[in-house]
Amino acid sequence: MFQSRHTMRRALPLVLLVVVLPVFLFAAAGGLGGKADQESLVMTERAVRRAAVQCYALEGSYPASLADLEERYGVSIDESRIFVDYQYIASNLMPDITVLPAAGQGDPVLE
Repeated sequence: MFQSRHTMRRALPLVLLVVVLPVFLFAAAGGLGGKADQESLVMTERAVRRAAVQCYALEGSYPASLADLEERYGVSIDESRIFVDYQYIASNLMPDITVLPAAGQGDPVLE
């Protein structure tokens, strides 16, 4: 009986480590994934804005649609993960650009 208690005391930290460590690592990985998703949204918005400004500098007008940017300036958007709302206003006014996670991808980034 004495040896059984002694064995349990020695095994308890190991069991806790085996159970708690994976839970902790899983939670940490989820946090990093969320940060990567936010960074992806920010990078996409910057790329779309930069391409629109480049178009304006080269052609004298902003592109009328996101499809124009994709076709002529190489902007590529993973539409399964990211939604880009590109609202053309006028040829001499910067379009209103909003980048959000695609439906079912999480909450929008608020800055």
